[in-house]
Amino acid sequence: MSNQPEHPTLLIPGPIEFDDEVLQSMGHYSQSHVGAPFVATFGETLTLLRQLMQTSDPASQPFVISGSGTLGWDFVAANLAEKGDEVLVLHTGYFADSFADCFETYGVRATQLKAPVGDRPQLPEVEKALKEKRYKLITVTHVDTSTGVLSEVKALSELVHRVSPETLVIVDGVCSVGSEDIQFDNWGVDAVLTASQKAIGSPAGLCIMMYSGRAIESFKNRKTPPASYFASMKNWLPIMQNYEAKKPSYFATPSPQLIHALHTTLTQVLARPLSERFAIHREASQRIKSTIKSYGLKQLATKPENQANGMTAIYLPEGVKIPDILPNLLKKGVIFAGGLHKEVATKYIRFGHMGVSVMDPSRKDVEKALEALKEGLGEAGYNIPS
Repeated sequence: MSNQPEHPTLLIPGPIEFDDEVLQSMGHYSQSHVGAPFVATFGETLTLLRQLMQTSDPASQPFVISGSGTLGWDFVAANLAEKGDEVLVLHTGYFADSFADCFETYGVRATQLKAPVGDRPQLPEVEKALKEKRYKLITVTHVDTSTGVLSEVKALSELVHRVSPETLVIVDGVCSVGSEDIQFDNWGVDAVLTASQKAIGSPAGLCIMMYSGRAIESFKNRKTPPASYFASMKNWLPIMQNYEAKKPSYFATPSPQLIHALHTTLTQVLARPLSERFAIHREASQRIKSTIKSYGLKQLATKPENQANGMTAIYLPEGVKIPDILPNLLKKGVIFAGGLHKEVATKYIRFGHMGVSVMDPSRKDVEKALEALKEGLGEAGYNIPS
């Protein structure tokens, strides 16, 4: 039973509901960011991230830096690409547009390979693109928060290593890490970028990244300095290596309270096998999607293989508008998100179901949300099929 003040259940695709123990960690007393107690906690946190990302390669390196997941885009663009380089951005929604825009800000030439709304670029299309031009990087949004589309990282990485082995594989995992399987070593991924506030289950404010040894070597072989100061791997790599080795180090001040909260949630996540966590998210997702279908509603991601396990993007019925449903859901104690993809933003809503809301069945968050949606649709004039 939660000790948090009564509040509407937050079921958007991040930030999500947080466990009481995680929130209590945010109340940790103030510490020196270079003192031995905090350095030990930060070092353990980085080691726990290796377990979450499933990497045991000593050449890989986790990073945790104050900032949102968006900082991860800057980190990649500033360190792994140089002005004039070509990168291929696989487009499954709003966040590919933003990643491409970030590259262009640094003078990097971003080519987007787009799929129709609710779909993902197919592997033969990717192979064709890779054979037509040399790309320094390829980026894929594992789960696009705007559409709920899940991309197949393993097969994509295998394709890239076969067709264009010099191309680094970059995964935007902001909406996937913690709810979708990511096998960093086994899949040959070069970078995963994520954030604290989604399926990982910690308050917003931390950019979390993992880089392969190959990516770090690519950085070291740059012809020009990094195009950012704060987001420079040159500045942050020794800091992260020292913290993980439990040695005090300083470039910019971290947030001890956020690191404590992340340490707590990672300890909780890794207390059971990751395979169990992913299976629970998958089961909850299938139950939600089946119920949505029984309501006569459709998803943006129509193909089962394209459907994320931590969120569902739901088309509203004809005649029902976002202002007809979201305020009503709030009155029933549930918060969903509106649409985000610019082509269809006014036509759908988004239901986030990740982290503690599915891992702790005693909360009944999913059941509450589905019932509220059913009632809200009826009150908006939609007749649910019997």
